[in-house]
Amino acid sequence: MDDDSPAISYLALRRGTRVQGSDGVEVGRVRRVQNNAREHIFDGIVVETKQGRRFVDAPEVGRITEQVVTLTVSASEVLDAAPPRSRMLERFDQMTIVRRAKRELRNR
Repeated sequence: MDDDSPAISYLALRRGTRVQGSDGVEVGRVRRVQNNAREHIFDGIVVETKQGRRFVDAPEVGRITEQVVTLTVSASEVLDAAPPRSRMLERFDQMTIVRRAKRELRNR
C-alpha cells in the first residue's frame, strides 16, 4: 500500500505507527525511536513485531509519514534479525565496567 502523505521528521514519529517492508508487508509497529540527541542524528527505530522487538538501522528506513514507516529492506529481513539488546542490560554492563575500573584503581 502506497502512502502519498508528506514525509515527516523522525522527531515527529509516534509510537504505534505502522512499519512496512519494501515488499509492502507489514512488519509491526514503532516501539521507540533511537537517536543521538547530543549530535541530532537519527540512529534507527525499534519495531514491535509478533516475534518480538527488532531494531531497524537508520539507512534501512526509506520514508517516514504520519501513517506508516516504509523500509528499504523486506519484512522477512527485519523479522530474521536478532532482537535488540535492552537499554537496561547496556547500562548494567557499563556500571560493571566502571565498578571494575574503580576497584582496579583502589587496589593499586
